[in-house]
Amino acid sequence: QVQLVQSGGGLVPAGGTLTLSCAVSGSYFSIHAINYHRRAPGKQRELVASMISGGAPDYLDSVKGRFTISRDDAKNTVNLQMNNLKPEDTAVYYCSVDTRLVSDGPIIRTWGRQTQVTVSA
Repeated sequence: QVQLVQSGGGLVPAGGTLTLSCAVSGSYFSIHAINYHRRAPGKQRELVASMISGGAPDYLDSVKGRFTISRDDAKNTVNLQMNNLKPEDTAVYYCSVDTRLVSDGPIIRTWGRQTQVTVSA
């Protein structure tokens, strides 16, 4: 019932900026949380940024002060602005949204498709 269309990503030099965006569509009662994850080559997937609705964002230590997660309700998008990118940020990035389909229903996670972010030295 919930669909995510992910965009953004690409190749940037170190110190550059990229913004990832996930367009949220479909039928749901509420959004519980928004999240961005990444998987670097040879590593396990890690949670980069998350924000529970009405709460403060939480970030992976290595991206604090550089990445910002946000939600634009007018455009129905979930965004991750990435500043001062480093080669170690190179990874496949995924957005996810945790929603309730009905007011007292379980929280369900929907995943966006991967987006490659490559930061050159």
